[in-house]
Amino acid sequence: MQKFTLKLGLILSISLLVATLHIIGPLRQTPGPWHDWYYSYFSDLALPFSFYFLLCISETNIPQLRTWWVKAGLVFGAATTAEILQFFGFDALGVTFDPLDIVMYASGTLSAVLLDQGVFKRWLPFWSE
Repeated sequence: MQKFTLKLGLILSISLLVATLHIIGPLRQTPGPWHDWYYSYFSDLALPFSFYFLLCISETNIPQLRTWWVKAGLVFGAATTAEILQFFGFDALGVTFDPLDIVMYASGTLSAVLLDQGVFKRWLPFWSE
């Protein structure tokens, strides 16, 4: 039970950090390309990253989520589906189709997988229950 509590605490910390960065918007006052990048792509990178770890909470109750590629596929697939719907004129989590959004979804998902499999699984004994 303590292992799950530590894992849950870490996942909630990641989600809180992502939410805080959205609320504070550290690059809102920065002029130029960083400002534009933040408004255009930060959410596309950070939300799949956070959602991947939120799925990690459910993997104890849903055995299908225990492999990293299933979680990554669900996160990337859902985000990409929303982007494709935007291409066809449906307002799904946004209104403007941008193919670079899909690249950012992939980057956020891949970053989460690398942190999960390469760092947490190796260095945190409580991560792999």
